[in-house]
Amino acid sequence: MEDGLGNLHRKALTILKRIRDGALDPETGQKVGPSYSISKAASLVGRTASAIREAERDGRLPQRDRTASGHRVQYSLEELDHMRAVFGTRPWRAPTDTPAVISVSNFKGGVGKSTVALHLAQHFAIHGYRVLFIDCDSQASSTMMFGYRPDVDLTEDDTLYGHFHNPELLGVRSIIRKTHFFGLDLIPANLKLYNLEYEIAGYLAQNQNFDIIDLIAEAIDTVVDDYDIVIMDPPPALGMVSMAVLQAANAMVIPVPPSVIDFASTVSFIDMARTTMKQLEQLAKRVKPAYNFIRLVGSRVDESKSMHREILSMMRQVFGGSMATSVLKTSAEIDNASSRMKTVFELDRPVTSHEVHNRCMKYLSDVCREIEADVIRSWASRAGEAV
Repeated sequence: MEDGLGNLHRKALTILKRIRDGALDPETGQKVGPSYSISKAASLVGRTASAIREAERDGRLPQRDRTASGHRVQYSLEELDHMRAVFGTRPWRAPTDTPAVISVSNFKGGVGKSTVALHLAQHFAIHGYRVLFIDCDSQASSTMMFGYRPDVDLTEDDTLYGHFHNPELLGVRSIIRKTHFFGLDLIPANLKLYNLEYEIAGYLAQNQNFDIIDLIAEAIDTVVDDYDIVIMDPPPALGMVSMAVLQAANAMVIPVPPSVIDFASTVSFIDMARTTMKQLEQLAKRVKPAYNFIRLVGSRVDESKSMHREILSMMRQVFGGSMATSVLKTSAEIDNASSRMKTVFELDRPVTSHEVHNRCMKYLSDVCREIEADVIRSWASRAGEAV
C-alpha cells in the first residue's frame, strides 16, 4: 500500500511541476504580474492618458519605451504605484484608519472560498492598496496560485506553523514573502500547518487558557501597520485555526453557492461560529470580535438553473443587506485559468473567448468593488467616498 501511494504521490508531483512551470516566465523562471495599456493604466490611477503622456514629457514620469512594432510598452503594477505617488492618487488608508482584516470563510469545501479570497486580494493590489494575504489552510491551494509547490518548495518554518513552533524565527515578518503582484505580500501554507490544529487543542487541554486563540491576531498586529488590507483564507472547517482566524478578523466574507446543501451548510457555519464565540465569551471571559461588516456573496451561481435563481432569491430575503448585490457566476474562464495556476486577473488574453472572459471579469470586479466599498466605509478618512 505504501509503495502504491508513494508512486501515486511521485507521479502527481511531476504533473504539478509541469503545470507550475507552465505558469512561469521562461526567461526569469518566476511568475509575472499583469501589465496594462496606457488607457487602462490611466483608469486605474485615476488620471487621463493625456495626463500620463504629459508627465512623461515633463520628466515627472520616465519616458516610455516602445516595442519593436512601435507600440508603447505596457505598465506594470509597480509603475502604476509610482504614477499614483506622482499624481497623489494612492488609495491608502490614513494612519488613523483601522486596516481591514478580512476572513473569507465557510466550513464547506467547494464553495469558491479560495477563488474569492485570491481575486479579492489581487483586486485590492491592482487598485493600489497594500495587501497581505495569509494562507491559513493546510491544503495550500492559494499558496500554489502564487507559483509554489507548497510541500516541495516550502518548509514548516515558512508558514504560520513555523512562526508559532520555532521562536528562533523572531517574528512573523520573517515569513512574509513578496509576490509577482506588486503590493501583494504572502504568508504561505503547506501541509505542516495542519499540525497547528492539534497543538492549539493540546495547549487548551493542558493549560485551560484560551489566550492561544489570539495567536494569529497577535501575529498580524506586529505587521498590520504596513498594510491597508489583510485577506485570510482559513481551512474549510470550523477547527482551532479557523477560530483563531475569526478572532483575528474585523470583517468577514462568506461565499455561498445557491444550492440547498450549500445554503444549509452555511447556516450551520454561521450558527456554529456564533455559538463558539458566545461560549468563548462566557467561559473564558473574552470579548467577541467586532466585525465592521459581514458580507455574504453568492458564488458558483448558474442563473440558467431555476433552482439557483429560487435559492438566490431566498438568500436575499433571508440575509437582506448583508447579501452582496453582485454574484460570482460559474465561468469556464475561472476553471481554465486555475488549470494554468493563474487567476482570471492574471490572464494576458482570454482562454475561452473574449465574450466569456469579459463577462467573467465583470462578475469578479463587481463583487470585489462591493467589498472594497465596505472597506472604505469602515475608514473615517474616506467616509462618503464612492468606489
